[in-house]
Parts: sequence; C-alpha cells; structure tokens
Amino acid sequence: MTKEEIMAAAEAILFSSGTPVELEKIASALELDTATVRECTDELIEKYEKERRGIKIIRLNKSLQMCSDKQYGPYVRKVMDMKKNTPLSQAAMEVLAVIAYNQPVTKAFVEQIRGVDCSGVVGSLCAKGLIEEKGRLELPGRPLLYGTTEHFLRCFGIENLEGLPPIEEKKKENSEENNEEITEKSE
Repeated sequence: MTKEEIMAAAEAILFSSGTPVELEKIASALELDTATVRECTDELIEKYEKERRGIKIIRLNKSLQMCSDKQYGPYVRKVMDMKKNTPLSQAAMEVLAVIAYNQPVTKAFVEQIRGVDCSGVVGSLCAKGLIEEKGRLELPGRPLLYGTTEHFLRCFGIENLEGLPPIEEKKKENSEENNEEITEKSE
C-alpha cells in the first residue's frame, strides 16, 4: 500500500465510524504495523489542519476520531436542528475537576473535598457522558469509583489527561493533605 492509500483508507475508516477508533485497530484492519499507520495518520492530520477544512481528525488517548471543526459548530447545529449544549454549573465544573485530577475516585472523596453532597452532580455528569463508573473500591460497601471519559477529552479539547492544566502547588498540597486524611479515616 502506498502512503496515499493508507491515508485514504484511514480517512474512510474514521469517517465511517463516527466514534473514536484505536490506532491499533486501524493498523490491524490495514494489515500494517502501528508505527506506519501513526506516521500516515499524523500526516493526514497535518494535511487537514493546513488546508483549514471544516472537518478535522483529533487524537484521544490512543484513538483517533473525525469531527467537525468547532468554529463551524453554529452552522452544523442550524442544519441538524441541534440545541447548543448548556454550560456546566460551577458545582459540576468543581466535581469534574476533582475527578479529572484525582481519578479514579469515589463520590465520598469528592464530597470530602467539596464539603457538600454531590449525588445529583455526579449523576448529571454521568448522564452527559463526561464521567463513568470505573469499578469499585475494595472497602466495606464497595463504593463506586469514577473517572473521566473520552467524551470529556473531546469536550475539553485535550488528547489525554496529561493535557490538563497544571494545578497550582498550594492547591495541590492542600489536596494531598485531604487525601491523607480520607485514607486515614477509611482505614
């Protein structure tokens, strides 16, 4: 397969999927090694960016997804009769930040950090697909653990969790002290 054929095939796969596709799956489908497919898809991503198209390919962890450029969102919404997503409340942003920076975490951990009940907010964030259950903690009652989703990465325009802005040191130290207190209380 030529480089152009690999790029065209990857483009067809991403367009047809409509959801994130792991780079390894694309490589497997094309019967090529992941490094070759990564090189070709990186070139395809650059080509889309250089040509300033209405669609682009984004990276989400080890996956790729084709989507519309956000600057054309208002036009897409008009045609598809879509309502603009309502912004997250301050409480939702706080809960999301606690989960994103500390995941996987329990609802009790989030409530300890915020000092208020978070049941409604956690349920809302799950319904929006920004967080999801990631398992259970091995403690009495086996509380649920929550973490962010690929939809979260897409919505905030980051490739992976390393793309989150750094936490200020003072806030980070306070969070670590709270983590130690919670660990001591749960033991």
